[in-house]
Amino acid sequence: MSVERKLPQDFIWGFATASFQIEGSVDVDGRGKSIWDDFSRTPGKTLDGKNGDVATDSYRLWREDIALLKQYGIRAYRFSIAWSRIIPLGGRNDPVNPKGIKFYSDVIDELLRAGITPFVTLYHWDLPQELHDRYGGWLNKDEIVQDFVNYARICFQSFGDRVKHWLTLNEPWCVAVLGYGRGVFAPGRCSDRNRSAEGDSSTEPWIVAHNLILSHASAVKVYRDEFKPTQQGMIGITLNGDWEVPYDNSPENVAAAQQALDVAIGWYADPVYLGFYPDHMKKMLGDRLPDFSPEEWALVKGSSDFYGMNTYTTNLAKAGGNDEFQGLVDYTFTRADGTQLGTQDPEGFRALLNYIWKRYKLPIYVTENGFAVKGEDSLPIEEAVKDHDRVEYFRGATDSLYKAIFEDGVDIRSYFPWSFLDNFEWADGYGTRFGVTYVDYKTQKRYPKESAKFLIKWFREHQESAPGSTTPPILATEPKSIAEHLSLSSESSATTATHSPSDTVVWRCPLKSSSNLPCGHEISSQDKAKMKQHFEWHLTQVGLAVRNGELELLEPSTPSKERIISTPLEKPAATTPRPTRPLEKRTSPEHARQSTWKNIMRKLVM
Repeated sequence: MSVERKLPQDFIWGFATASFQIEGSVDVDGRGKSIWDDFSRTPGKTLDGKNGDVATDSYRLWREDIALLKQYGIRAYRFSIAWSRIIPLGGRNDPVNPKGIKFYSDVIDELLRAGITPFVTLYHWDLPQELHDRYGGWLNKDEIVQDFVNYARICFQSFGDRVKHWLTLNEPWCVAVLGYGRGVFAPGRCSDRNRSAEGDSSTEPWIVAHNLILSHASAVKVYRDEFKPTQQGMIGITLNGDWEVPYDNSPENVAAAQQALDVAIGWYADPVYLGFYPDHMKKMLGDRLPDFSPEEWALVKGSSDFYGMNTYTTNLAKAGGNDEFQGLVDYTFTRADGTQLGTQDPEGFRALLNYIWKRYKLPIYVTENGFAVKGEDSLPIEEAVKDHDRVEYFRGATDSLYKAIFEDGVDIRSYFPWSFLDNFEWADGYGTRFGVTYVDYKTQKRYPKESAKFLIKWFREHQESAPGSTTPPILATEPKSIAEHLSLSSESSATTATHSPSDTVVWRCPLKSSSNLPCGHEISSQDKAKMKQHFEWHLTQVGLAVRNGELELLEPSTPSKERIISTPLEKPAATTPRPTRPLEKRTSPEHARQSTWKNIMRKLVM
């Protein structure tokens, strides 16, 4: 496909995750509890009754995950750091966990070796439990701001030499409303005594939001004052917020749409980018909306280098609601004429990009955008990976992204579809899947979905290639599970998964994988038998075998290893008609044999 105008080489695209949703290993290597640990284990708090103790096991399988990201050919990976892995008890006077520092440092180094830019979120909802128990967590301004700044400073010191893109907070609206207003997210506080024994939905969410904004702004000041001059990175906040369309053209519903935007987005964005709260919020809440001092307003205004944007759908806004968290506006997907808006609205995405650009006038980094396919969790794997509805969602979203940039003039710098993997989806448990990669939770094997292949292909066609770049291997060959891609067997894959990143010396395979990239599979250096087995597997992939201690050529008819997913993104190269050419000069059998050996060794050795 030929595209007349392409995204620049420095446009950042990749996939996103969050620590608690993927890592598991909640009691490994010194990690302390987060507020989600016990909350998710409490009966009735998740739809399927499951918790985040294992998730996608990415604390153990992180090397395999990065290898898959490299196979996908993405430019960047957005992930979050678990505060309680860095400081298990969370506080500024509590000890730092060196194993937590090492884990994320190793992840960052491996991403950079794979040519992937780390895009790091400091806080994605997993507050250390001790801080909540000690002083109320986000409810206590005097303590939480200092502790968050201390945590952020440790991260800047430990990783800022390599991380150049920072997000302080992910979706603070969800932290305040879902955690302290509706009580459906940790710590589960609200006024509904059937749901929570503690909390006040009329006051606590607004207090928490106030303290979140101050914590963000204070961390940004530390970064700008102490680290940015030498590290040369950028820092900001990322906010959720969906587009609001008036239910009809009546003045009250037109006003309702703006009021809904004021609370969904303006609650945080207006203070951070404009230096004031929306008038609608001040009128709605009165003295329940905490104000900032003049010194605090000076700190808050301008405390983001860009606009971080998470968005998923469009709502129809109707005047007359009684929900303050929606701006006293009713949401619906049914239009006035009875037709359905639906959950896929690419024009709404485009309209929201334009709204954000015109209102806040800073480059936009889209840090989440995604779609959960209804009923996907109940489908067999071979059907679930054919996620047609998600492909159509991303087809519309990327088209709107492209038009917003090239037709509307919106300055957009990144696009991170949510999510890299199916994962623990908070209060929904594991039944809701957003991933472009299917995770079999019984085996922890990963399977690329059609949506991953669509996005890889779209960005290959719509972005300028970097000098020397090649087509992502997943486009050139049939995609495989990452376990098959890196390992000889499930046993050898499990070997990597049963050790923490720091408790053994590993041998990293230097040979080429089947996708013509460095294999990188790691085995304990003490396990010589598995190293030998892994090496012999590589030999079989290029047509060789060890027999009686000698290398021999396998017969051409030797069957190759069965693919886990058989549907290629494009036709295999072998099916492409090739031009005929004159017969070449015949060579001697000995010359042909030597030539065959040379070609085989080129396939094997970098």
